[in-house]
Amino acid sequence: MLSNLALELTTFFEKSHTLLVPWSFGIGGLWLFNIVNWISGSHLNHLGIVPRRLSGLMGVLFCPLLHQNFNHLFFNSIPLFVLGLMLLASGTEVFFWATGSITLLGGLLVWLLGRRANHIGASGLISGYFGFIIVMAYFNPSAVTLILAGIVLYYFGGIFLGIFPQEAKVSWESHLYGFLSGLLSAWLPHYLHWDQLLPQ
Repeated sequence: MLSNLALELTTFFEKSHTLLVPWSFGIGGLWLFNIVNWISGSHLNHLGIVPRRLSGLMGVLFCPLLHQNFNHLFFNSIPLFVLGLMLLASGTEVFFWATGSITLLGGLLVWLLGRRANHIGASGLISGYFGFIIVMAYFNPSAVTLILAGIVLYYFGGIFLGIFPQEAKVSWESHLYGFLSGLLSAWLPHYLHWDQLLPQ
């Protein structure tokens, strides 16, 4: 049993190490995109989600890429990097499924039900990753998934509080619908027996 645990953890850490550099470049690309946007006067921010406005549908895809300022991007980058790397190390299929389904479903729910505002930022995707990892541990319990869930709850448990209305300028709707999308995205592969989307 201990040998299996050691093997499982070793495999996970080896995958994490291999993916560390590519994922760092991914986060770096996000920074570069926003720096160019800010230099140009933040003109791309109009591509955020504007609920129930046809032009605002474009924001479903662009919302996670756009940030209001340096602080907004900085405080999203840390959990995005850590949680994203956790999912990547669980399997690239798992990562792309979680990212795509959370982005689309969460974004559409914000567009349908959110306040009339311009919703931008990766916090909805982060909340979705948070929910996904917790549910993944419930449906696919293993040493790795349980340890990941414990780390996420301990270090990033505050993400859960973001699903409730707090500040007027904070899109709690993105947090809420991202979180719910993460729960659903983790449950669906288990329910439909999509083995390729379960943690490896």
